[in-house]
Amino acid sequence: MNPRRIGIVGLGLLGGAIARKLREAGYAPTGFDMNAERRSEAEASGISVVADAAELVKGSDVVLLSLPDGEVVDALLAELKPQWRSGQTVVDTTTAAPRQMLAHAEVLRPLGVGYVEAEIAGSSAQVTKKEVLVFAGGDEADVSAVREILEAFAAEVRYVGPTGTAARWKLVHNLILGLHRAVLAEGLALAESLGLDAASLLDVLRRTPAASAVMETKGPKMLNREFTPQATVRQHLKDVRLIIETAARAGAGVPLSRLHQDLLERAIALGYSEADNSAIVMALLRDPTGEEGRDPDDSEL
Repeated sequence: MNPRRIGIVGLGLLGGAIARKLREAGYAPTGFDMNAERRSEAEASGISVVADAAELVKGSDVVLLSLPDGEVVDALLAELKPQWRSGQTVVDTTTAAPRQMLAHAEVLRPLGVGYVEAEIAGSSAQVTKKEVLVFAGGDEADVSAVREILEAFAAEVRYVGPTGTAARWKLVHNLILGLHRAVLAEGLALAESLGLDAASLLDVLRRTPAASAVMETKGPKMLNREFTPQATVRQHLKDVRLIIETAARAGAGVPLSRLHQDLLERAIALGYSEADNSAIVMALLRDPTGEEGRDPDDSEL
């Protein structure tokens, strides 16, 4: 067993997958989640859990955060301020705005606690296969100190610069990846509307210049309407809103992301909030009531 004490706050899809990979790598991570079902699932997979986040922080040298958004991280850091001690490191895998990451580092710095952004490019399923890439940001010495931990679940760890940089990289990544999914969903929906064999078409497209990694990871899920979540529609909508907000602060235009937001909101209105993000295809297909999915050029969008 690796003697370094690691705690993980947030045992959802991503945090739970990270905890299991760390255990496989010889660490003995301790987890906490507000959700009792998630705690039970973690225990069933051999992960130790504790009663509250304060207990976890007291017993950890490195604390990984895998939380829904930056606001939840804000609240957690404030709540646990008396528990932090000099020499600890927080590794934050939460997708949040760059300004929030900077604020988190500022809260921890006076306490002598290091802060590392570890933005994950990939889904929980890809963490399980150790196929993700981590964009790491913060003080380079802090990143070096936790690199071995990150490499326990990532195929590659790329240091990208000071605090806030990794969050910007992640938002650009998520913009491109999310639009790849939306484009694939629209293409497959069109294929079905034209009476084509969408499965055969997808198989051929994988060998053409139109090919993308999304065809491998999400194409079959869209075709089979199999939306067991690897990352949810709700979570990606949060990311798209962050992209739009961050772009506005930078004076950049992201018109396709605004259309993407509308499609994700439609998927949620159809009941797919907690479904895999490949369920965006349902915003473009005939829904259960027989109504056609709206065209992204529709003036209502």
